[in-house]
Order: sequence, then structure tokens, then C-alpha cells
Amino acid sequence: MDNMTVPPIKRITVDDPPTTVSPSANGNGSAAGFRSAAPRPATTVTERMRVAELSVAYGSKLAVNQVSLEVRKGEVLALIGPSGCGKTTLLRSLNRLVDATPTAARSGHILLDGQDIDYLEVTQLRRQVGMVFQQPNPFPMSIFDNVAYGIRERGSKRPKRHVLEPDVHNALHRAGLFEEVKDDLDHPALRLSGGQQQRLCIARSLAVNPEVLLLDEPCSALDPISTGVIEELIGRLRSDVAIVIVTHNLQQAQRVADRVAFMYLGDLVEYGPAGEVFGAPRAMRTKDYVSGEFG
Repeated sequence: MDNMTVPPIKRITVDDPPTTVSPSANGNGSAAGFRSAAPRPATTVTERMRVAELSVAYGSKLAVNQVSLEVRKGEVLALIGPSGCGKTTLLRSLNRLVDATPTAARSGHILLDGQDIDYLEVTQLRRQVGMVFQQPNPFPMSIFDNVAYGIRERGSKRPKRHVLEPDVHNALHRAGLFEEVKDDLDHPALRLSGGQQQRLCIARSLAVNPEVLLLDEPCSALDPISTGVIEELIGRLRSDVAIVIVTHNLQQAQRVADRVAFMYLGDLVEYGPAGEVFGAPRAMRTKDYVSGEFG
């Protein structure tokens, strides 16, 4: 044992300031040992949101530091990075949920279709920029009433069920759930499986026709089969709505994302096409993270 050669130890420094790089024009980079995601159907890309020099602090702690990026219909944007890096704070800023935290302070600009979200009525903003959380959160009511909830709240009069049915059915179809529940629409939503409940929450958001859909680790509480169903759904929805997903699962980000933003200690370290960020990262911090050296 005394004569055994001790293998070298690679020390990873994670306290140095990150080196931030801008996205390049070419997103086709790949590296050996990191497979490319499956080809995605081409779709028209349209900017929906623009984040410009966004900073968010909780008291004296800076959580997001001067982040700028775009959210585009026709693409899935994945926010990745270790715990506490600011990705969920960034996500929650997009529909002003972060403003509900008493100690939060926000600077910079977030534009939705060219308009500063601070000048939009918050309820209207959250219809246009929907949110699906980590844990499925169906309301304690029927499947039908869950999906119809947002539509009913949108008007001054409560429309009759037969008026709501086409929109409810359409939202369930878009969420890939209609065929599974079409005979049970009056049953309690809480009887559904976890994966079905999460798709119901997506349908509830889709029912009011949002422009942007925010997904905060939507598969973290689901089994692999349900996760696969949600990922396929995300791929289909990207042509209709801009999608931003926070995920700790790098393989999931690689499977579903068109563009990736890697965050570390509140900074946007690297932002660009998924094939480039995962396959040919330009920042050493990104390379260390996607290769599993820390996280």
C-alpha cells in the first residue's frame, strides 16, 4: 500500500469570477463525447421578450447580475446552472413573480413585444406570460373547471359551459391530455397521476393563449415515462409559444432546448445555441459545468 502511486487530483476553482462570453453567429459546434440533440422540426422564430441588463437583489444579496437575453417563439430556451445561481430568480422576473418577495429589488428592463412589463397590469402580464411550477398544483375542482378557470376570470361575465368547451378541449389537446381525460372531465383533478396533473397545469396556462410559457423544473417530481411525455409536449408547443425552462438536468436541457443560458453566481456566463453551449463551449466555466466537474 505504501508503494501505491496516488492518482493526480484535479482541483476545480469555483470562486473566481466567471468569464462571460457572448453568443456566436454559428450554433453548429459540437465536441466529441457529447452527443447532439435529435434534429428538431424547423419553425419560424419570433422575438417575444427581451431582457436588458436585468439585475435582481434580495436585500444586500445580488441574485441576478446584469443579464441580457432574448425569449423567442419557435425556440425553447433552457436556463441551466448549479443551485443558487439565479436561474429561477431570472425566470420569476419574466412575469414579475419575483416582485412578490418583500426584500426583492429589480433593475434593468424586461420587454414583452417591445413594451416594458412594468407598464402592464400584472394580471394581464401573467396571462400573456404563463407559469408552470416544479410541483403540479391543480386546483381542488374538476378537470374541466381547472382548465376553464383562467378563461372565466378573464371576463366580467361567467360564460356557460357549452361556450367554454371548445377552448377547454383545445387546451387539453395542446397539452396532450384530452384523449386520456375526455370521459372524465367532471372528475376531481387531484385524482390524476402526477404527470397528468402537470400536463393539466400546462393546459390551464395554454387556455388563455399566452405568448410565453415559463417552466420551473416541470419534470423534477415526475417519473421517467411522464418526463418523456412532457419533453415531447415541449417540443410540439415551441412552434406556438415561446418557452423558457429551468432545469438541473443537463441531459434534459440538451434534449429539449434550442438555446441555452448558463448562469453562475448570478452572472450569465454563456448564452447561445444548445449544440454550441454543450458541444463547443467557449467559457472554461461552462466547459467544466457541462462536463460534470462541478454542479
